[in-house]
Amino acid sequence: MSLPDSLADDERRRLEECVQEPIRAPGTIQPHGALITVEPTTMTIVHASESCANILGVEATQLVGRPLRDVAGDAWVLANDAALTGASPARNPIPFTGNGQKFETIVHNGGPLVIIEFEPLPGDEENDRTAVAVYGAMHRLAKMRTHQGLWQATARALCELTEFERVTIYSFHPDGHGEIVAEELPDGMEPYLGLHFPASDIPEQARQLYLTKLSRLIVDNSGAVSDLYVLPNPDGSERPALDLSDAELRSVSPHHLQFMRNMGQASTLSLSLVREGRLIGMITLAHRTSHRVSYLLRQGLEVLANQVALQLSSMDEIDRLTGQVHVRSIRAQLVGQPGVRESTDAAQLAASLFSGDLTVLNLVPASGAVLRLGGATSTVGTVPPPEAISHLAAWGREHVTTGSFVTESLAAQHPDLAARLDGVTGLLFVPLPTSGDFIAWFRPEITEDVKWLGAQTADNRVTPLSPRTSFSAWTQGVSGKSQSWNGLEAEAEELSRDLAGAMVRHAEAKLAALALSDSLTGLPNRRHLMDRLSHALARSPGANATTLLFIDLDSFKAINDTHGHEIGDAVLVQTAQRILGCVRAGDTAARLGGDEFVVLCENTSTDEAAVVARRIVDEVRKPIATTGALVAVTASVGIADAAIALTAEDLLKGADLAMYRAKDSGRDRVSN
Repeated sequence: MSLPDSLADDERRRLEECVQEPIRAPGTIQPHGALITVEPTTMTIVHASESCANILGVEATQLVGRPLRDVAGDAWVLANDAALTGASPARNPIPFTGNGQKFETIVHNGGPLVIIEFEPLPGDEENDRTAVAVYGAMHRLAKMRTHQGLWQATARALCELTEFERVTIYSFHPDGHGEIVAEELPDGMEPYLGLHFPASDIPEQARQLYLTKLSRLIVDNSGAVSDLYVLPNPDGSERPALDLSDAELRSVSPHHLQFMRNMGQASTLSLSLVREGRLIGMITLAHRTSHRVSYLLRQGLEVLANQVALQLSSMDEIDRLTGQVHVRSIRAQLVGQPGVRESTDAAQLAASLFSGDLTVLNLVPASGAVLRLGGATSTVGTVPPPEAISHLAAWGREHVTTGSFVTESLAAQHPDLAARLDGVTGLLFVPLPTSGDFIAWFRPEITEDVKWLGAQTADNRVTPLSPRTSFSAWTQGVSGKSQSWNGLEAEAEELSRDLAGAMVRHAEAKLAALALSDSLTGLPNRRHLMDRLSHALARSPGANATTLLFIDLDSFKAINDTHGHEIGDAVLVQTAQRILGCVRAGDTAARLGGDEFVVLCENTSTDEAAVVARRIVDEVRKPIATTGALVAVTASVGIADAAIALTAEDLLKGADLAMYRAKDSGRDRVSN
């Protein structure tokens, strides 16, 4: 979600500044617990937090260099030897009693040093009761069937489980900024539902940390910390900073603590929502005073949050598949329209897609679309003028050779092209396999009001890098973008493949038709005729089954010599039309070449065929009007039936001989 340029610069500076913070190795912890580290082979204490004095009753300076048993006792160390040495995972929390109180002890044994954290149990919390409560909440949440229902039910359940006053659920957008999608809060507290927040509220390095540390408890916002005392290396060198990425007690960035204070939050518990290794959202529980929950409950809430993330993922997948089925159904109907299936050329195909009951705008909603196919351009809706479309075609040939190009902000990505496509902000462009052909959809700019969690202005911060001082809703008008295409480019690419396949089929059909047709008259050619004749003889051999008429124009050479071949061709075309007008529905008229024509009459006696032949002779005899001349021509027709032939060639030869008998008898007549 874009901000004005000056504010966007500040946002970038905040993100850069956050990267510099040592949030994984701050060198301090929160003082409500204690932390020590031990060397796993010797069980010697290497680090000890300053808070050990209050929490464990032993000064940190007196702990470093001593064996762990001096703090935990021989029995505790022996009972947890496998976890402490790394021989097996720690079964956290491990009970511990010391300094007159009960602790949840958390052991991290994955690094060169074993980290041991001591958290005093908050009150008399019963672990069994905690597990049952969390399980019951998860069972109820599993019944939710909508995003909003799940979000709101989760917020309510977490309030009940933890007694935090406020629960806020954040969803992250692809550009890094987020939106509050659910909240639970007491009466009188300012609502934040539906507000957006910038990416710098949760910078990238924090997001990376939250992918592995799935819950973070901040007990108070005072900023009080407990320093870590460290035993120097045996050679006297300084030890590297201790990585506390997985630690429960890790201290918090001062920037974040100020953020909490500005929001009126004294303590928080945050839970990550992770899907396929990506942080898709976060749940924050907040209290106006210091508030703690046990480690065991936090672990249960991590499992609950994981279930919520999985449910959201399933809902998204169901929504995606449902939408995909709907869109693919439209595409199937679109390319299955009679005009598309039966089209014989690019123009007819384009017309069917752009003016049928369904058009390409039903598949990809937009203000307009254009198709360049076979050199012809078809449009629907509001589109740029022809010269702009020609420029788009040239741009596409240079910039988009495969796949598709899609943008909601053309001016930001290709300002020169945007200047030529006036009024176009969103563009979906898909090239077709044929050179220069493409299909494209256009969308106009939309203006929307975005409500932010606190004004994104300089006067709402003490310095450009400090947190916002107020989080009251602030509205910003956002423009420069079109409606999102939401993955429709995949369907557009599928349509382009459908078009390419259709054009290939049309080309193949055209080639096949040309191979079997006479190029001048459009009638079946000799190859086509002989195939039909062979099949006819095979189906119905013998007399009165198949009859052939052989037609030859009389003295046609004189027409070519006198009037020229152009007039001669016109005479042949009109003769073909007259023959077609004389034959019956089941007959096949063909041109063998030159001035020779043949009519195949199936299931026809020679007497019945003679009627058709005389009709042809009479019709051909009529003068033919051509450009610049009125031409007279006659025809001689020979008739032969299957009784004289065993093969198609024999029958054709017999009809040819009969035609010559007609010519020898004076022409312009029929002969058997």
